[in-house]
Amino acid sequence: MFKGRHFDRSVILLCVRWYLAYSLSLRDLEEMMAERGVQVDHATIHRWTVHYAPLLLEQFNRRKRPVTDKWHVDETYIKVRGQWRYLYRAIDSNGDTVEFWFSERRNLAAAKRFLNRALKRHGRPERIVIDGSQTNREAILACDTDSRLRDRSRRKLKPVRVRQSRCLNNRIEQDHRAVKRRVRPMLGLKSMASAQAILGGIEMVHMMRKGQAKYACNPRLSLAEQFEQLAA
Repeated sequence: MFKGRHFDRSVILLCVRWYLAYSLSLRDLEEMMAERGVQVDHATIHRWTVHYAPLLLEQFNRRKRPVTDKWHVDETYIKVRGQWRYLYRAIDSNGDTVEFWFSERRNLAAAKRFLNRALKRHGRPERIVIDGSQTNREAILACDTDSRLRDRSRRKLKPVRVRQSRCLNNRIEQDHRAVKRRVRPMLGLKSMASAQAILGGIEMVHMMRKGQAKYACNPRLSLAEQFEQLAA
């Protein structure tokens, strides 16, 4: 993963972890590393994050423990180059992250793409709670129908129950805050491609803090130790 890099693996992992996990700008990190005798440009740290965050997330997903069959689904706003884009997210009844998807548009096609991705990775839930969004309701019903039609198990699958309640969906509204809080000091994301990579890394750190990954050596590793395990 780090072959051919000018900087040591530990320096790269440290910068990527700090940028994804804490309320720091790239220039903050450049200054902090300079104080430690490491001269690295803020643009280099950005390139490291965009390159390594998806690779680390891929390794994390292989260790991710199962989620429950009761989900909360919602989307939140993230600004990219001065325009609002949409982060679709789902958590389960324990508050664990089920899935996320970053989209340029907020429409039926985007909602269906997100839900199909979640269903493919985690199977069919028993119930999904949403707010008053009719688009999300239509997407759930359409994806559920497609899922049952494609099923080859010959079992009689019950339709996914959809419950619309703004109050019951406060759980995921609160969960959005961890992501929004980290994005705020970044002074704006510059492109969809880099935003997808960085948001994926932020979501990964959020899942790490929730303890959503299984590690053979120790079930309660620190963030630093988890990054080391994923990069090993």
